[in-house]
Amino acid sequence: MTSTPLIAARQSRELETVGITRCLRREDRNRYTTGLPKETVMRWSVEQALVLRMICSLLLLFVAIVGFVGALWAVFVGFFLFARTSLSTAMLLSIIPTVLLLLWIIVLECRGTREIEQAATATPVTVEEYPELYATVNRVSSIFGIPAPTISISDSLAPEAMVIGVRPTTSRLILSEGLLDTLDAAELEAVIAHELAHVKNRDATVMTIVSVPMILSAGIAARTRDLARHRVPVAIILGAVGRAVVPVTKAIITVCSRTRELAADKAAVEVLGSGAPLASALRTLDQQIQETPSQDLRNARAVSSLSILPFESYNREEVLGYWYEENIKPFCWSIRKPLLRLESRLFRTHPPTEKRVEMILNYESRK
Repeated sequence: MTSTPLIAARQSRELETVGITRCLRREDRNRYTTGLPKETVMRWSVEQALVLRMICSLLLLFVAIVGFVGALWAVFVGFFLFARTSLSTAMLLSIIPTVLLLLWIIVLECRGTREIEQAATATPVTVEEYPELYATVNRVSSIFGIPAPTISISDSLAPEAMVIGVRPTTSRLILSEGLLDTLDAAELEAVIAHELAHVKNRDATVMTIVSVPMILSAGIAARTRDLARHRVPVAIILGAVGRAVVPVTKAIITVCSRTRELAADKAAVEVLGSGAPLASALRTLDQQIQETPSQDLRNARAVSSLSILPFESYNREEVLGYWYEENIKPFCWSIRKPLLRLESRLFRTHPPTEKRVEMILNYESRK
């Protein structure tokens, strides 16, 4: 009987602690969860959020594709109506090109890994060519309990590091020459651990799927630009569609991209037992990006959302095309400049590097 008030008081304090923990902002939550297992806190703050965001990304991609196909179907209907067919006939005839377009999208999604690899200008390499690199990848893969991915090397000067693939058994790790030349052995192992964590968390699958439309639409817009200048109607329509799809897919990618980077950082620290190599690698790569020529960064921009760091230079003006090299301000630059800055903040695919480094070191200190 005498212990009942103590038990009730203890339960009340526990319920109060849980309530406080759920209501506090994420950055303050650690002060009130020090008594809980670290695995539980990490799952609640990162892993469950990542799963939820991956589901939202796939749903948004489905809605975007349906809207895109529906809009093109309406365009086809308008085309047949312009050819003076009846409305019912135009609606029926428009189904054929719409279905063909949908099948084309499905085929491109199935070839997503190849499309991304081509965008990154990466070439598969063998274990004979890079024995130490394959040994590191195999070692980290065995710790994660996942199949070791194949490796492709890009000749880009931009420090690329990404993993792509719809299934873990078909995943491919892409590293650039710029990255391999920049990092030491410990930093490279940390980057590999970070990338393979994406395979373990299954977010590499989601990002591969949602990134293909952006890469394709950006390619369509670039290929049709010259034809559009010569007033070719088809090129104008395709270019407009490509430019319209890019911001939509960027927004979908942003839904889960920032959270997945934080989750991969934490998983890499757990595997390596230390956050110092990954923190050092992020700082080194961030500095390397600032020193990479603008043209190389623009060439790698299509796969920026998949890489360990975004290919953006924060120390110089980001302008389009040849304007930066020619030191010429684009038309209406005073208006476009703040809009581009706003776009950069809204569609940022990675958390700031210093924030990631701080979280990595803080997580290591709590271990």
